Amino acid sequence: MKSKNGFSLIEVLVTLVLVTTGVLGMVAMQGRSIQYTQESVQRNAAVDLTNQLIEIMRANPQLIFDNFPPAQPASSDLLDDSIFYKKKGHAFSPAPVTLADGACMAPDTPQKQRDCWLEQVKSKLPNAAALINEHLYICRSPEPSSTSAPNCDDSKGSTLEIQLPWNVKPGGCPDDRAPNETTCIYRTRIEL
Repeated sequence: MKSKNGFSLIEVLVTLVLVTTGVLGMVAMQGRSIQYTQESVQRNAAVDLTNQLIEIMRANPQLIFDNFPPAQPASSDLLDDSIFYKKKGHAFSPAPVTLADGACMAPDTPQKQRDCWLEQVKSKLPNAAALINEHLYICRSPEPSSTSAPNCDDSKGSTLEIQLPWNVKPGGCPDDRAPNETTCIYRTRIEL
């Protein structure tokens, strides 16, 4: 009896196909991993920016509440208008000003704090500057409804609703509340 030494050409080709399929699968998985990591970084930046804005508002209660200190429950005394509020499709009032270099190191007025926060939004979220007027909003909001649309009402609501937008590649936002396939949003509601 004769024994075979080595591999046949068929065995080598089958092995090559299996190894190539595995490597291509790992490359595709790596690409998806990078995409999900980038989306996570952007969403975390939006959460952090929202928390910063909430702390700025809490540091300036006279610009949020009718009565200071607010009555119980505190959210019932929210002002109808504030420099921190912004309707969807409108600009902040008063309009943000361009601050000199270094002015954001220690902003000394609530408006400067808000404007520095807005500059951070523009720098930390991709293409947020182009989306601010149309998709960023901060407003009083009544209890959420079953719709995914913003539920802002100037005269009603015991909570504040905040939405931050940023751009992604088409189809890159898993949030079905997003306004379109290239805009991701982070929306939260809070009672101060």
